[in-house]
Amino acid sequence: MEVFDAIRVWEPLLEFDATRMCELLVGLPDVEVLGVERPEPGWLIVMIAAIESRPSCARCGTAAWVKDRRTVDLTDLPAFDQRVVLRVLRTRWCCPRFRCGVGSWTLEHPEIAPAGHVLTTRAGRWATEQVGRYARSIDEVAAALGVDWHTINTAVVAYGEALLAADDDRIGTVRALSLDETLFKRQGRWRTQRWSTQIVDARSGQLLEVVEGRDAAGPARWLAERPEDWLRGIRWAVMDLSGPYRATFDTMVPDAEQVADPFHVVKHANTKLDECRRRVQNETLGHRGRKHDPLYRCRRLLLRAEERLDHRGTEKLTGLLRAGDPRGEVAYSWHAKEAVRFFYDIPNPTLAGRYLDELGVDLQDTEFPPEVRSLGRTLVRWRDQIVNWHRARASNGPAEAINNLVKRVKRGAFGFRRFRHYRIRSLLYAGRPDWNLLATVTPRWGGMPPGRVRRLG
Repeated sequence: MEVFDAIRVWEPLLEFDATRMCELLVGLPDVEVLGVERPEPGWLIVMIAAIESRPSCARCGTAAWVKDRRTVDLTDLPAFDQRVVLRVLRTRWCCPRFRCGVGSWTLEHPEIAPAGHVLTTRAGRWATEQVGRYARSIDEVAAALGVDWHTINTAVVAYGEALLAADDDRIGTVRALSLDETLFKRQGRWRTQRWSTQIVDARSGQLLEVVEGRDAAGPARWLAERPEDWLRGIRWAVMDLSGPYRATFDTMVPDAEQVADPFHVVKHANTKLDECRRRVQNETLGHRGRKHDPLYRCRRLLLRAEERLDHRGTEKLTGLLRAGDPRGEVAYSWHAKEAVRFFYDIPNPTLAGRYLDELGVDLQDTEFPPEVRSLGRTLVRWRDQIVNWHRARASNGPAEAINNLVKRVKRGAFGFRRFRHYRIRSLLYAGRPDWNLLATVTPRWGGMPPGRVRRLG
């Protein structure tokens, strides 16, 4: 009984002819399947022709004649565990009136493939989503489709730029804006570092834009293109202790209150402590730290938080400082670092501001080592930005998380040579575009080479 039920279920499908079934498997509208070939194992060639009505001449309106027909090979998505090439039979039309002066033309079918490209539309969108959304390498996607690297990269950039331009709602209202830098590449014989700046929504952790360099020009140029209402909505401007970023916020969003990232403030205090330890090491022993030197042995204990030192660690640190720090300069720097850390334990912003004012003045006393005095000057110079953290509770943490995603894209690409490719792939992976719009966008080629397709048969 079950066998007859299965036959009744499949009986309507058996009435379809082979051509209709091939058209359903191809899945393209208004096309006619002419045949299928298998030139070599692992490859399929599906020959199709677009169903076209006879056009008219754009100048004189006369019904066009068929001049000739030619085939174009397009790489499609794999099917049945085989790579697929669509061999499209295209008709070239011409005006029958000799005096009209209009040459021949070919009708474009963007539902099959964009003009001038060798990937079908669905293959290009699939490759863009695989590379941009899931951070797959271009080589991996190119091997799956049977094309070269440039073909996939061209499609990713073209569809990616169109998707980002079409997603008008991707950059919404931003209350806390964060700037942070990461290394883009090392260039030239001397491996010169080239940087990029990530512009991030510090509340939602969304990557808004990637600009070249880590100076004030790139972020300021991007902010200048934003609407005035959008800029007025920014209440907090979060950054590390960077002078260029501070100048950017002073110029472009003067009404926003700036916030210094607490991690970078404490890191700066640790850096000054480490500089003092190295200087005292050279002055007392005349050489860089060695494994048996007291200050070198306590280098990690100095950077550890005081509350994380047990009784044994405290005694070890005290003994090593007594042996290798005769003037107590490293000890002064260590206490200054802990005083900076204690600032973030004060819950009241007013009390925290008073504490920082006194701390900045005290650390500039002449009895302290030069590294501590430099730290005190930094605290005074960035006083408002450091205190504002108690009111905003915003940090560069989301921007650092975005940097990790960008670095994952760099690892998958084995580095980048062009900033355009780096920017697009970073925004596609960490910028959270609306991927539902990918099916509606028209790719932007921008003068890039169309790529190559393997010729079969």
